[in-house]
Amino acid sequence: MTNPNRGAAVTEVVRDIVVEEVLPHSPEKIWRALTAAELLARWLMPSDFEPIVGKRFHFRTQPMGDWDGVVHCEVLEVVPLKRLVYSWKGGSKNNAKYGSELDSVATWTLEPAGSGTRLKLVHSGFRSPENDFAYDTMKSGWGRIMARIAEIAA
Repeated sequence: MTNPNRGAAVTEVVRDIVVEEVLPHSPEKIWRALTAAELLARWLMPSDFEPIVGKRFHFRTQPMGDWDGVVHCEVLEVVPLKRLVYSWKGGSKNNAKYGSELDSVATWTLEPAGSGTRLKLVHSGFRSPENDFAYDTMKSGWGRIMARIAEIAA
């Protein structure tokens, strides 16, 4: 029996994580939680972040396998109180699961919603199947982080 897929190119699928919630705080408070490095470290990871387009910064977490635990980022867009975009690159080609090589973009958007703020995160660029473990882990993680951002913003 011959394999009908033999020699066929494998199509890479790219997936995004989308998390959106209305938080009971003003856009100013949410923006500060997203952009003040000392607050960012409380809900995500320590970093040398500054909300300046072109600024390269790093998040640092637990190393895993060949990955040193450093996420290399660059601020791509800043629209105060409305939109923040940065690249998110890290991992190692030699790590099959946690710490696999990831080249993605995190886009935060804020819009007033009554007395609070609608906060939306689109973390894009997860290649499947290579980044499936990171996608699954980070998808649930980002969902939990929204509550932490609300706590820090308070």
